[in-house]
Amino acid sequence: MPSPCTALIFQLSGCLVDFGARTLPVALQRLHPECTTANPTGTPQQALDAWLGKSATSAQLQALQQKLSEVAGEHAELTPGAAQLLQTLHASGTPCAWLDDLPADASLRLAEALPTPIEAVLARQARPWPAPDSCWQALSQLDVERLDGCVVVSGNPLLLQAGLNAGCWTIGLAACGPLCGYALADWQALSASDQEHLRAEATLQLYRLGVHSVVDHLGEIEASLDDIGVRRSKGEKP
Repeated sequence: MPSPCTALIFQLSGCLVDFGARTLPVALQRLHPECTTANPTGTPQQALDAWLGKSATSAQLQALQQKLSEVAGEHAELTPGAAQLLQTLHASGTPCAWLDDLPADASLRLAEALPTPIEAVLARQARPWPAPDSCWQALSQLDVERLDGCVVVSGNPLLLQAGLNAGCWTIGLAACGPLCGYALADWQALSASDQEHLRAEATLQLYRLGVHSVVDHLGEIEASLDDIGVRRSKGEKP
């Protein structure tokens, strides 16, 4: 029998809500339409610096935080499979938490879409991903006493690396995270061949990182959780 998960840590944007993790790039685009950079990575400040090609001023950072909160309200929609998964985990009593690298105001706006209570981890003092601090903080808030069986789920390579650094199992999301970076309607409008090309590139990048399993979105995660459970029952460690 597969061993049940001890706890699950989800990224909020590009995982539970906001298919494609569009909140940050849309906010940057609206504030600075003259800048054209590929999908931003890192914290909002790191992304803004890269977007501008120089260090942002405090006024520019403040403007981005305000815009992120505004845009988050537009993207607070559950991803495919998220509602059913959260309800199943809630019914089974499996400890769950979400975290994100967006500012707290924007994160809480996105979290308004969640259908069941789930622990929020606002790791203000933690080092940014891929440092493992926020993963450990999440497990501490959940009163989890052991790392064995703890799983980090995200489409963001930085958080997945943080999960690996923390000693957790990891499940990567290829289609609904920032690597593909398409809102759900835009993703569904792509041709099957375009979807497959983007999916394959994202999947390869996640497996190269060392992620234990990769699926498109949370609607496909059950098989990955079962596989991790089987591997754990055989004594395998992450």
